[in-house]
Amino acid sequence: MSRVYFHIDLNAFFASCEELLDPSLKGKPLVVGGKSRRSVISTANYEARKYGIHSAMPMQQAEKLCKDLVIVNGHYAFYSDMSHQFMQIIHSYTDLVEKASIDECYADMTDVICRYPKPLDVAFEIQRRVLEETGLRCSIGIGPNMFLAKMASDMKKPMGITVLRIRDVPEKMWPLPIKEMQGIGKRTVPLMEDLNIHTIKDLATYQDLNALKPVLGKNIESMIKRANGYDDRTLMTDYDSKSMGISETLLEDVTDYDELRGLIRTLCRRLSKRLKKAHKAGYHVSMRICYYDFRNANKSKKLSAPIWTSDDLFVQAMILFDSSYEEEEAVRLIGVSVSDFASEEFLTKQVSLFDAPEEESTTEILHDLNHQLGTQAFVRASSLLENDK
Repeated sequence: MSRVYFHIDLNAFFASCEELLDPSLKGKPLVVGGKSRRSVISTANYEARKYGIHSAMPMQQAEKLCKDLVIVNGHYAFYSDMSHQFMQIIHSYTDLVEKASIDECYADMTDVICRYPKPLDVAFEIQRRVLEETGLRCSIGIGPNMFLAKMASDMKKPMGITVLRIRDVPEKMWPLPIKEMQGIGKRTVPLMEDLNIHTIKDLATYQDLNALKPVLGKNIESMIKRANGYDDRTLMTDYDSKSMGISETLLEDVTDYDELRGLIRTLCRRLSKRLKKAHKAGYHVSMRICYYDFRNANKSKKLSAPIWTSDDLFVQAMILFDSSYEEEEAVRLIGVSVSDFASEEFLTKQVSLFDAPEEESTTEILHDLNHQLGTQAFVRASSLLENDK
């Protein structure tokens, strides 16, 4: 049986949150970002986009395009709270949810839609609830796999609901410019165009794989499959019965190695606490890196002995991170997970395995910082605390 995936994306999230905080901003061209010369735009609302302004654009350039542009620095703690409310709504329908970033997620709705008279009823209900309960608008893409669901959600904004099936790919997706294909980054687009690949169809039907390999590298096979509408990825949830993991989505893309290292250290502390509470230790450690353009790097390692302490987790996680991280590439999400749990018999024999004293309250301190100051402050604080250890 085919799966039914939803990709649910909050529209102009940061800017919409600012309009909730200050309703007088509604209807005005608004961007979120710093006001210094080197600042770039995090989010632009739809009024600002009419002037050609978009995320990642230098602030100086945006101000030239619109003299009435309203610039706000952003209230990241509020964004985090609103994201949490949004995710809670989605989790009220299914536990099969993967948080892709602070303002979007994937959900496996295969079983959920069977409870409704019409398949799209649940999508309309989610849109209505998100708007009524948070004041935020969202677009929903529906497809038989994660890639098509993501592509579909981008096709109609704001407040769109789009179904994209494999049989729809030639008509609805192939004509799109290659830059609009999920997973194709800004740096890759000109390289593709040099190979005369201007649309998604051009990639789907491209024959010279030797010429394409230097551009897409090890992703060549999966990207061509996706261009044809196929994607065999499954959801990566934070917890299931066979594994336990934790991830953090950054409010802003990060390239600084020390910041990323600090985040991994904090994730390992939090994961260790969960493992101890559940009385679990695992032989298998996995690391997930999601880059700014949604490319994923997943690496794992089989161990000779089960681990659960934060120090052991951190050492193994950094080995995996260092072996897979593309230097200076912007990261939007990092996750660490443990699986292949040791048997109850083994844990019973190792009577002192979980008898170590509780770790210091570093995790709680960082959690408070994350809530109050936003993820970037949280990451920097994590790095500082790690250096002081």
